[in-house]
Amino acid sequence: MSAKNLKLMLLTGLLACFSLTRAQVTAPVTIQVDLRKPAGPMKPIWAWFGYDEPNYTYMKDGKKLLTEIAQLSPVPVFVRAHSLLVTGDGKAALKWGSTNVYTEDANGKPVYQWNIVDSIFDTYVKRGMKPLAQIGFMPEALSTNPEPYRHHWKPGDPYTDIITGWAYPPKDYDKWAELVYQWVKHSVARYGEKEVLSWYWEVWNEPNSPYWKGTKEEFFKLYDYTVMAVKKALPGVRIGGADVTGNGIKWLNDFINHCLTGTNYATGKTGTPLDIILFHAKGSPKLVNGIVRMDVRAQLRNINDNFKMIASHPELKNTPIVIGESDPEGCAACGMATDPQNAYRNGTMYSSYTAASFARKYQLADQYGLNLIGAVTWAFEFEDQPWFYGFRDLATNGVDKPVLNVFRMFGKMKGNRVEATSNRMYALNNILDSSIRKTSDIGALAAKGSREAAVMLWSYHDNDQFAAPETVQVNVNGLTGVTVTVTRFKIDQEHSNAYTVWKKMGSPQKPTAAQISRLQKAGQLQQLGQPQRITVKNNKVIIPSALARQDVELLKITW
Repeated sequence: MSAKNLKLMLLTGLLACFSLTRAQVTAPVTIQVDLRKPAGPMKPIWAWFGYDEPNYTYMKDGKKLLTEIAQLSPVPVFVRAHSLLVTGDGKAALKWGSTNVYTEDANGKPVYQWNIVDSIFDTYVKRGMKPLAQIGFMPEALSTNPEPYRHHWKPGDPYTDIITGWAYPPKDYDKWAELVYQWVKHSVARYGEKEVLSWYWEVWNEPNSPYWKGTKEEFFKLYDYTVMAVKKALPGVRIGGADVTGNGIKWLNDFINHCLTGTNYATGKTGTPLDIILFHAKGSPKLVNGIVRMDVRAQLRNINDNFKMIASHPELKNTPIVIGESDPEGCAACGMATDPQNAYRNGTMYSSYTAASFARKYQLADQYGLNLIGAVTWAFEFEDQPWFYGFRDLATNGVDKPVLNVFRMFGKMKGNRVEATSNRMYALNNILDSSIRKTSDIGALAAKGSREAAVMLWSYHDNDQFAAPETVQVNVNGLTGVTVTVTRFKIDQEHSNAYTVWKKMGSPQKPTAAQISRLQKAGQLQQLGQPQRITVKNNKVIIPSALARQDVELLKITW
């Protein structure tokens, strides 16, 4: 073969490969939804939220956001906050909170003050929300190493600067247990036994990290004394742990074994009640050649590995599981200025990541046959901070970010999950192996109620780069009747997106009242056009759509 012919053959082959790849990417995406094939209950695992700074709860924008979160959900939302037992004046700061629940007089006698923690729980209960009540951290008067205690961390400082006297074991476990007992008794007196029994309680946070400056065995002891006190105050209370983080699977397994068969430090008997199992799972974004690259694989692998370990204990098959912090990465209070990889937080990438990752959480729970009841989105708001600073939050200065609208979409999905497949949706095992780095993941999650259905669509990619809209055809099978009504909701660059509106305004840090009003409106979930009547043919409707990268759309179908 001549050199000229060889070059021609190689060029032809390369063009053919390019054409095939381009055809695969640009071919219409087909999504099949079968309302006749149940996939499992549509558990509201998304209706769980949390944050570091508990004192934001009862501040102006905190109350506004909690009201919106409560309103978007058809079921009570669970809320988890740190530092509910920390000593201090109740003034909020980044990565800090306090309630001053426990102090001691000159003779070492306990002094209990409930007003601040009550104002936090009052805010939840008045909105029909439920505490995931975190029992921690250590009051200054009980800490074995109390000084320094109050920190003054800010973005850019070493994260470990937040670790002070609140992270240490108690110097007196009996006094600690009495504090817990009094807190639960006070809660019953204030809110009623029925209400408190509807909550969940947990002990501490991330005891396998610097958040706990004691040993593993000391944490087991803390857990045993805490559970004893809680159950003494109200026997039916549901409590658990351990909310480990990172590579904490062996740590969590040791904790489970202690609860199942270990010697109880408080009672001397075998075992300790474990009514709920919690762990954390985070992704790992990076800045690659100036572009934010997410890693949904890291978060889903962490969930998979924890589920696999929990499933190895058959006696825990029905025990409720909560992913106590379930996020794209680890530090909500770290902004873009100091951590540029966090630039995903303001726009639609956070929205599409949330849609795509929650769909896989359902898949993982199904795969292991476990009772996943919640995945806590560790994002709230930061009062009186710069606009769109890049915190991992749901709203900025009272204006909702696009990600909150994904949860508004989830709130419209009722009934049971049904089978939804896509010719462009990554298989779970492929994500666990290599994340979402080739074509966009264009997938669907669908649910069916009594006379309605909802289909959530997304186009997600780990790279925060724009890609043009792709044609999507949604085939919904299993319908009866003559017609259905389809209402569309969209999160993209132009809809349900206050961030793009703010940028078009010139990114003002002191927006006018009129601008704020416009931003608040833009931050709401927006309907795309008018509802459409579509004829049912052969028990099926075909709904055309188009998704650009990082878009999320909800199709609400009624009949």
